Amino acid sequence: MYDDLIDSSDLPIARKSVLPGTGFFLPDSLEDDLEAEQTQAALEGAEVAVVADPDADGLACVALLREAYDDVRNVPEPDDDDVTDSEDSEDSESPLEEPEPTPHSVALIPASPHDVEDAIARVAEYGDEGIDLYVCDLCPDRYEYVADELEAALETADRVSWYDHHQWGDDVAESVRDAGVDLVVGDSDTECSADVVYRSLEYDFSPMYDELAAVTRDHDLWLREDPRSDDLADYAYWTDPAEYVEVVREYGVDLPEWVGEYIEKRRVEKEALIEQAVARAEFREIGEYTVGVTYGRCSQNEVAEAMREDGADASVIVKPAGSASIRGTDAFDRCHEVAGKVNGGGHPKAAGCKPDIYDDMLDYATHWTSRGAVTKRVIIDAFQAVVDAADEEGGDEADSNDR
Repeated sequence: MYDDLIDSSDLPIARKSVLPGTGFFLPDSLEDDLEAEQTQAALEGAEVAVVADPDADGLACVALLREAYDDVRNVPEPDDDDVTDSEDSEDSESPLEEPEPTPHSVALIPASPHDVEDAIARVAEYGDEGIDLYVCDLCPDRYEYVADELEAALETADRVSWYDHHQWGDDVAESVRDAGVDLVVGDSDTECSADVVYRSLEYDFSPMYDELAAVTRDHDLWLREDPRSDDLADYAYWTDPAEYVEVVREYGVDLPEWVGEYIEKRRVEKEALIEQAVARAEFREIGEYTVGVTYGRCSQNEVAEAMREDGADASVIVKPAGSASIRGTDAFDRCHEVAGKVNGGGHPKAAGCKPDIYDDMLDYATHWTSRGAVTKRVIIDAFQAVVDAADEEGGDEADSNDR
């Protein structure tokens, strides 16, 4: 296949909006091999491994841990206008980043909710005997998904700690703790994972890190009271994870001018992609709720906010790569239940999923040309099931009260 067929960097916005990025088309075998090589390089001589979601919250956890372990700082110096121009992990044009040029004693191992077990397994395989392992801002839907990997990691590591703030099933949390892991799960309505790390580590952090956790929380919980939180989220979304960690350790939440210029440049395209997704929005009535549904490569939080302003109690943003983001409001706070029915999970007001409906590339071709029609239908059906179950539960309680 010609490289330019899967390179979407120069596509018009209308076409770029409906197609996944280059990283989607890489074979899993190639990506797995390269991730293994990168993990092995990152863990060489490391005393600590941090498996973390590479968003602003997960990376803030890495920054806190590097501070607590007195790791060295390695702040990148941009060359004039040559600033990082990578895209997010799902849509990346250069998806396979090189490991950090200067190895850290606290190694960053990026992972998504869908491959956290693979990252843990690599730490078990490549980490030095007696390493400390932390897993941050990630939640397994079932214990079986991580059971073997955790067992192997516990044989390699002196300690395994897991800090998170997502909605954990009681049985999953109990099994992880029974395995020997120090698991701390924060209240997803009031804390982000950085908050959990900040209060869980026995370390006297400077006020800069307290502020980092607070501003990260502002975006992660969608409070949006501090404008700097959007800058952190966007910068983490677009830049290399290693760069983000060291920049926020050096500058805190007040990012340097060169980062601000980079963010503003990227936001031109971001806003155009948001407009494309918002223009495609449709609204469905499910029980007493209005659910907005759309499709496109975009920043899901802003698109969900636009649909909320147009009357949506909950929103679904289906991505070209096949995954979807589900966002709620005060009126609808069962997003994690909806996602749980379609191979996902998350928070009451913010969740994600990737329905298991793609058997071959023809299914994906249909997904792109139909703007996610099948995925939308599957998730809407999940909404209906959750709403029906809630109505039935409410009716049972009413009958009980009448007796």
